[in-house]
Parts: sequence; structure tokens; C-alpha cells
Amino acid sequence: MDTIVKFPATARPDPRFEALREEALALFDLPFNDLLFRAHTVHRENFDPNRVQRSTLLSIKTGGCPEDCGYCPQAARYHTGVEGQDLLALDEVITAAKAAKEHGATRFCMGAAWRGPKARDLEPVLAMVREVKALGLEACCTLGMLKDGQAEQLRDAGLDYYNHNLDTSPEYYGEIVTTRDYEDRLDTLERVRAAGLNVCCGGIVGLGESRRERAGLLAQLASLDPQPESVPINHLVPVEGTPLAKTEPLSWMEFVRTIAVARVLLPRSMVRLSAGRESLDDAAQALCFFAGANSIFYGEKLLTTGNPEVARDDALLAALGLAAG
Repeated sequence: MDTIVKFPATARPDPRFEALREEALALFDLPFNDLLFRAHTVHRENFDPNRVQRSTLLSIKTGGCPEDCGYCPQAARYHTGVEGQDLLALDEVITAAKAAKEHGATRFCMGAAWRGPKARDLEPVLAMVREVKALGLEACCTLGMLKDGQAEQLRDAGLDYYNHNLDTSPEYYGEIVTTRDYEDRLDTLERVRAAGLNVCCGGIVGLGESRRERAGLLAQLASLDPQPESVPINHLVPVEGTPLAKTEPLSWMEFVRTIAVARVLLPRSMVRLSAGRESLDDAAQALCFFAGANSIFYGEKLLTTGNPEVARDDALLAALGLAAG
């Protein structure tokens, strides 16, 4: 039997966490068909099962990040071939947002490789948010850790969602990131929620974590009150030059199980297939949609990693009878 792992001193224990983790583990252990039936039932009770929301993600400031996230090609300390670039000009962002809308995206997400935005960084991003909203798109940002007052500035500019992922479970986090604590991530999520913004928060699987630790990530997300409106589940994309480049890939079946458990524990959240979807064939993606995924990142590139071509996505969604939602 696995030993119960205590939270590190930097994380906030929640009395529901271990109960939720045990529930997640019990779900993971179900026969595959039983788990998918359970997850699809929950999904159908809360969403139209034949609609998938489409988001497009643009890197507005690439590379040069001072953090040491072991999966990230944008960390300045790793030699991955990603060169640092300055913040994109406003007109470049508007052009990309217009193209995303024309291709059917309803949400436009802007990501910047910062530890957190300084005041001078935030001002041009606020202008980007205003312009994206003027196009009739939902606006989302992921800019790193936020200081007091910054979430309110983003809200006032019209931001709908702020993304800040937990990455992994509390006890495995130190194996992946050492330049910030789990507590730092929770602090930013609190600032986002206090400002009245929608929370986009998920994690990455396939980092070398155990199933228990994978269940811990989902339990931590499920214990947030209220639960995140949007939950991106990323499948690790190994990048040469990062510490996790040689990590053993997670099986497609375990990934589908993860989506199903996420749907049961987070019944009203949008569960998004995010980075790493390019490695899944059409059958595996179809099972993910059946298991409760109802959002995708849409477009050929996610920050610095590849994503399925728009034409391939359109063909798959059409074959499955999944409409834009």
C-alpha cells in the first residue's frame, strides 16, 4: 500500500485533499469502460456532449524566463534553441486574434515568459486585452505570478480568464520547479479569484510522476473553492535541452483515464486538451472527448511547441459531430 505523503511546508493543507485523492485513485483503478461510462455520464449531466470550445494561444513574449521549470524550453538556463524575444507589438497581436476568430476560436489566450509582470510590462498587455475584447473574443492571459492590484488592472481592461497552472501535485512539485513555491501559485490564484476573474488552472501529466501524484494534482484542483472554470490538462512535450527531455512517455490510455477522472472530480469545469495533443491519434482524442474533455487549444502552435493543424482538427471534430461551443 502506498504511504500517505504529507504536504511540503510551503503548501497549504486542505482537509478535503486526501479524501479527494483517495476518490481519484479509486476512479483510476476502475475498469477502463466503467471509468469512461462514469465520466461521460457526469459530462452529459453538466454539458452538451457534442460541443467543444476552441481557444487559441499566442506567445506575446517568448524565452528568457528566469524560472527553472524542468519541462519548459523558455527557461533561460536551458539550451533548447528558443531565443528570447521582446513583447510583440500591438498590431501583431490584433492580427493573430483576428485570424483566430476567423478560424472559429472563441477565446484568445496571451502568454508571456515572465516570472511575473512588472508595472511597465503590464501596461502594453492591458492594451492587448482591450483590443482582443473589441473583436468579440474572450480574453485570457498567462503572465506568471501577479502582485497585489495587477489582477484588478487586468479585470478592468476586460480580461475574462487568468491562467496559472499548478503543474503537478504538492509533494512532487519540488522535483519539477525550485525557483518558486507551490504557495506562490496558490497566492496568485487567490488574487485572480478575489478580483472576480475566471480561473484557468490545470497541470501537466507525464512528468515522471506516479499515479498517486497524478491523482494529487487532480485532487488539489478539485479542492479549490470555487473550482476553476477552465482546467487545461497538458501531456508533457519532451524538449531536448530540458531536464525532462528523456522522460518516459505517459501511455495514451493513462492520459484518457486522467481526463475521465478530472471530469468526475471537476464536473462543471471546462476540461481542455492542451499541450501534447499532437502526440495523440484521432482515436485517443475521440476517447478524451467521450471522457469529458470539452475544450481544445486550436491552432498550429502553443507558445513554442507544436499543435495539430487546424485542418486536421476540423476534420476530426466534423467526423465526431462535435460543434464549436
